[in-house]
Amino acid sequence: MKVLQHCNDASPQVTTGQLLGLDVGSTLEVTDCFPFPASTGDELEEDSVGVYQLEIMRCLREVNVDNNTVGWYQSAVLGTYQTSDLIDTFINYHDNIKNCVCLIYDPQSSQRGSLALQAIRLKDSFIELYKQDKLTAKDMVQSGVSWRDVFVDIPIKIANLALTQALITELQSDGLGTAVDYDRLSLSTQPYVEKSIQSLLDQVDDLIGEQQKVTMYHKNVARHAQSYASWLAKRRQDNVTRRAAGEEALPEDDPAEFHKEFKPPVEPSLLDSYLICSQMSTLCDQLNVTGNATLEKLYVMDALQKAIV
Repeated sequence: MKVLQHCNDASPQVTTGQLLGLDVGSTLEVTDCFPFPASTGDELEEDSVGVYQLEIMRCLREVNVDNNTVGWYQSAVLGTYQTSDLIDTFINYHDNIKNCVCLIYDPQSSQRGSLALQAIRLKDSFIELYKQDKLTAKDMVQSGVSWRDVFVDIPIKIANLALTQALITELQSDGLGTAVDYDRLSLSTQPYVEKSIQSLLDQVDDLIGEQQKVTMYHKNVARHAQSYASWLAKRRQDNVTRRAAGEEALPEDDPAEFHKEFKPPVEPSLLDSYLICSQMSTLCDQLNVTGNATLEKLYVMDALQKAIV
């Protein structure tokens, strides 16, 4: 409830907080959390945020509350959370907490009638590649890591406190928990669908930009190979002249000397393309769920109209 309230209050801004709990066997128990103050990116403010976290955890320790860090939570906009900053945070946590998780909550998607809450972590094979800085297409293909292998969904089980369960029981006894909610039959999905499609189009443009980087890299590789061929032909011609003059020939089979003058092109990272594909997949899944729910409502309304007539 703390996570939901913090993310809803700060929506549509992305907000984060600390998760506290215990790592018990194969289960990671999250028992408490606290929000991080909003940051503007200032270095001095980031230092104050770190001091704030330590102070909060010290206070929790004094009142005998679980203060073991097990991860963090953050809000998402239309279900898209796959960013390089999230991966960097995972790597920083992973060095100290092997089983850390991140809870993702989407306030906008939750307004559609379902709790958009999920727990994610990075796949171990991807973590190894990231730490070794092997994020090129060749490294990814050889390791068998696709864009679906970056994040792993962790199943969640929510347990209500006794007071929360008592409140739900009281609401149900008063009839509030089972009251008829006609808003569920609302057919107005245009704003949500428009935002999702616009975000999807933006992701397509970003993916095209990443493909253009790859195309430019291959052009530079071909241009570099052509330059090397020209350099080698010139070197051989110079050696013919040097041999005729009785001088020692220059080496022809050492490309390192050529690379000192003409540096080879650097292959672009495939990480951004992977993240964009993951975001596009999330948006398509959400549009699919929204479309199915809208069609179901339309069929219900059509049946009601026929029944009334």
